[in-house]
Amino acid sequence: MRTGWADTEQRNLRPDEQAPYAARRRAALSARFPGERLVIPSGKLKIRSNDSYYPFRAYSAYVHLTGDQARDSAIVFEPREGDGHDIHLCLLPRDSRDSDEFWTGMTSELWMGRRRSLAESELVLGLPCRDIRDAATELSAAPEAPTRIVRGHDPALEAAVTTEAERDAALEEALSELRLVKDEWEIGELRKAVDSTVRGFTDVVRELATAIATSERWIEGTFFRRARLEGNAVGYGSICAAGEHATIMHWEQNDGPVRPGELLLLDAGVETHTLYTADVTRTLPISGTFTPLQRKIYDAVYEAQEAGIAAVKPGAAYRDFHDAAQRHMAGKLVEWGLLEGDPERVFELGLQRRFTMAGTGHMLGLDVHDCAAARTESYVGGPLEPGMVLTVEPGLYFQPDDLSVPEEYRGIGVRIEDDLLVTADGTENLSAGLPRSADEVEAWMRTLAGDR
Repeated sequence: MRTGWADTEQRNLRPDEQAPYAARRRAALSARFPGERLVIPSGKLKIRSNDSYYPFRAYSAYVHLTGDQARDSAIVFEPREGDGHDIHLCLLPRDSRDSDEFWTGMTSELWMGRRRSLAESELVLGLPCRDIRDAATELSAAPEAPTRIVRGHDPALEAAVTTEAERDAALEEALSELRLVKDEWEIGELRKAVDSTVRGFTDVVRELATAIATSERWIEGTFFRRARLEGNAVGYGSICAAGEHATIMHWEQNDGPVRPGELLLLDAGVETHTLYTADVTRTLPISGTFTPLQRKIYDAVYEAQEAGIAAVKPGAAYRDFHDAAQRHMAGKLVEWGLLEGDPERVFELGLQRRFTMAGTGHMLGLDVHDCAAARTESYVGGPLEPGMVLTVEPGLYFQPDDLSVPEEYRGIGVRIEDDLLVTADGTENLSAGLPRSADEVEAWMRTLAGDR
């Protein structure tokens, strides 16, 4: 069993197209921590049940710095004397046919599929590669240097180094902040993600009749099919919320009925093969036409989103688009008699948050809520810059048991979400391929119904 195997080494591989961009990101991180050792693991498999595992998804900062998605890996920045770092990857090599490792264990290549050899990875990623199984020993024996590691991804590597929790947290902050402004390659990947997402939404509308006959699960499966066909998977659990489920911010059970006359709130995004994700929401009349009350609420959210989008521009404070959208919805809630008082005062007190609930957007990239560990002054307390990609997603949600609103409002939830690229002179709506206004949505649904 240990003999008779062909040589399958791939010797003519070319560098990944992301490699030069990843090199620039590594250089930026190196400059931020001169003289310090940095260790960023990719993560390990997690048990789902007994001896089965959840699908592996590498730690986003590791992917950002390497372009690699391998499990049980790490990138190590070793400080050089004088300036800079010597950087290498620690990866699992291929299983040897000369030992039992190829045949035993649920994580061997025989069970999980072929890995790249270390030499192949060096060609593709443009970095020296070592055996991860030696990494803990090498780190323990390395010359003493101030060290930081991203915790929570590899206990063995954490045990091999001496670090301080506060300094480690600062490394994670820096890794998040490194992703705030996307380079041109990342923007291209986000365009791919959004374009696939537009096609996924179109698939759902075409199959609404089947969803009505089945459940929200048909909608979830329809979008997932597109995500797997054109990308890696969905970037987060799809929210396929029909009827009163649309008032639940993160409804992911997706097992409820889909009824004509009600609304469908679909919040979903395709994740590319390189792990960049879109995040788009549309609220659709299941019958193809909004009722007068549904349209009134939808129009208010649409106008709030327009106000938010108008506030997104380079140099503007990050919070401006949130404030613009929230201020508009506060005014509408007062106009409708659902809140009392001066609209500006209602906004200042945040009384509208009973019905708007969440923030109006977030950064987007490798994570659906990207850059989440960044410092406040660099993210939500900072200015917008060209190259940032963020969502603008106001919503109004009237809970089924909310006795403060008239009965006809209860159980209605509306959110509209688009993915915006901040440009040198304004913004580009990456998800503009999907209709937004009520009239456009109805016309689009009629067209697709005619295609069936």
